[in-house]
This record gives sequence, C-alpha cells and structure tokens, in this order.
Amino acid sequence: MKGKYGVLAAILAAVFLFGSAAPVRALDRDDDRCHRRIEQAERNLDKAVRKHGEHSRQAEQRRHQLEEARERCRHDHDRDHDHH
Repeated sequence: MKGKYGVLAAILAAVFLFGSAAPVRALDRDDDRCHRRIEQAERNLDKAVRKHGEHSRQAEQRRHQLEEARERCRHDHDRDHDHH
C-alpha cells in the first residue's frame, strides 16, 4: 500500500513541477518578444534620425512607434502578472 502512495506522490509532484514551468516559459518568451520589438523600434528610430534628422517627421513617427512598443510591453507585462 505504501508503494502506491509513493508512486502517486511522485506523479503529483511531477505534474505540479512541470505544469507550473510551462507558463513561466511562456512569459519568458513573451518578454523576449517584447524586448526584441523595442530593440527593433529603437534601431528604426536611430536610423530615421541619422537619415532624416532629429526632429524630422520620420523620426517623430519612429518615436511614436517606439513608445507604442514600450506601452504594449508594459500592458502585456502587467496583465500577465495580474493573472499569476
């Protein structure tokens, strides 16, 4: 009888361990995507500034896109942490 409980305990431990790891990995992937989007938006802004100037229409558009990327990441981050 003790053997059955040990096996059951091991199975439950594995389920809890691996079941809780998947959402963490998903959050890490989402954070990585956010950081890549922000980095790309920063590169686009730098390129627009070099090509068109600091106060150009193109640079202003890229600043706006960068701020949107940052805001989206903040929103997604806050939403994900509210659920966990």
